[in-house]
Amino acid sequence: MNYQSNVAASAGSQEKSWLHGFLDRFFEISRYGSTVRTEIIAGLTTFLAASYVIVVNPSILQHAGIPFSAGVTATVLVSFIGSCAMGLYARSPILVAPGMGINALFAYTMVIGAKVPLEIALGCVLWAGVLFTILAVLNLRTAVIEAIPADLRYGIACGIGLFIALIGLENAKFIVANPDTIVGLTSFNPVTLTFIAGFIVTVALVVRRVPGAMMAGMIITTLLAIPIGRWWGDGSAFWPDTPDLHTLVNWDGLFAAPDFSFVGKIDVMGALQVAYAPFIFVFLFTNFVEALSTFLGLAEAANLKDEDGMPRNVKESMHVDAVAALISAPLGTSPATVYLESGAGIQQGGRTGLVALVSGLLFLPFLFLSPLLSLVPAIATAPVLILTGLFMSEPMGRINWSSIEDAIPAFLAIVLIPLTFSITLGLSLAIIGFVVLKLVAGKAREVRPVMWFVAVLAAILVMQVQY
Repeated sequence: MNYQSNVAASAGSQEKSWLHGFLDRFFEISRYGSTVRTEIIAGLTTFLAASYVIVVNPSILQHAGIPFSAGVTATVLVSFIGSCAMGLYARSPILVAPGMGINALFAYTMVIGAKVPLEIALGCVLWAGVLFTILAVLNLRTAVIEAIPADLRYGIACGIGLFIALIGLENAKFIVANPDTIVGLTSFNPVTLTFIAGFIVTVALVVRRVPGAMMAGMIITTLLAIPIGRWWGDGSAFWPDTPDLHTLVNWDGLFAAPDFSFVGKIDVMGALQVAYAPFIFVFLFTNFVEALSTFLGLAEAANLKDEDGMPRNVKESMHVDAVAALISAPLGTSPATVYLESGAGIQQGGRTGLVALVSGLLFLPFLFLSPLLSLVPAIATAPVLILTGLFMSEPMGRINWSSIEDAIPAFLAIVLIPLTFSITLGLSLAIIGFVVLKLVAGKAREVRPVMWFVAVLAAILVMQVQY
C-alpha cells in the first residue's frame, strides 16, 4: 500500500512539475521574477476585482433594450475571449471586458438620449471597432505611446491610480456626494465600519507579505459583510433569504442559462449614415484613449516595460484590445477595453499572460452562475482598489517637477482623471495642455506630428462632450 501510494504521489508530482515547467516556459514566468502560484493567485484577484462587470454591464445595457440575460451572455463571452487572447497571444497580465462608462454612453446618451435605434447603435460600435482594428494594425497607437513624454506617462499612471482609489472609496460608501463640498465623508454606519475592518485586515496581510493577500482580503471582507445584509438589509452585502442550506444549494436564483437571443442583432449598413458619424468617432476615440492610458499607467506603475522603456508586448496587446472591441457588437454589448482592475492582480505580483488567462477562464462558468457574484459585495473589492491606487501612484516621484512645462501636463493628468471621473477626458485635457504649453513656450518643434493630430482629436472629443 505504501509503495503504491509513493508511486502515485511521484507520478502526480512529475505531472505537476511538467505542467509548471510548460507554463513557466510559455509565459516566461521565471524570467519576470514570478511563480506559477503567484500568477494564478493574481489572476483570481484580478477576476474578483473586476467580476462586477458581469452584473453591472447588463444592468446598464438593459436600459437600452438589450435583455439582461442576453447582456450577461455577451459580457461573459467578450471577457472570456478577450482576456484569454490577451494572455495567450499578447502574454500580458491585463484583463479585457466591456468598458464601464462607454456602456453608459451607449445606453443613455446614444440609444435613450439621441433615440438611435438599438441595432444601428450596435452597428456604430462595430464600425468603431473596425477603425480601431485598422489603427492597431497600422501601429498608430504605438506611435502615440512613443510620442508621449515620460513625465506625462508618469502623470497618467498616478491619475489612474487616484481614480481607482476614488472608485474604491465610493464603492465602500466611505466618500459620498456633498452639495456643500462636492464630496465628503459619510457618517459611520455598519457598512463603513465593515469596510474599515476589511481594509485594516487587507493592509495587514499585504504588509506581512502573506501570499494571496489581496484575494484573501476580499474573501475576509465578504465574510465580514454578511451580517450587514442579514441584520441591516441595506443591499450592500449578500445574504440568502432562506436559512436552509439544502434550499440554498438548489436556489433557483443561483442558476441562469445563457441567452444568445441578441447575438447578431446588428444593423451594419444603417450605421453608415452621416448622422451617426459623430457617435462612431466618440466610440473610437474614447476606446483609443482609455486603452492607451490604461496600458501606459499599468506599465509605468508595475515596470512592465521592455528594454526600450515601452510597455511590454504593446503591439500584440493593442491587437487583442482592438479585436475584443470588434467582436463586442455582434455578441450584443458595448465595446470591450482593457481594465483598470488588472492593477489588483499586478499588485498581487502577477507579471505575465497567465494572469489574464486565469481571469478569462474564470468568466466562463458565469454563463450559468452569474447570480453567484452577489456573494462579493462592493465593499469587499474596495480595499483592494484603494491599495491598487496607492501602488499605481508610485511614479509621482519620478516626475520632473522643476520643469514647469513638463510638470503641468503631468499634474493635469493626475488631477483631472479622477476629478472628471473619466480617463478619456482627463488624458485628453492633459494632452491638449502639453501641446499648448510647448507652443507658447516656443518649443513646438519638440512636439511630434502625431501628438498634434491626437491633440486636435482630443479637442473635438472634449467639445463633443460639452455640447
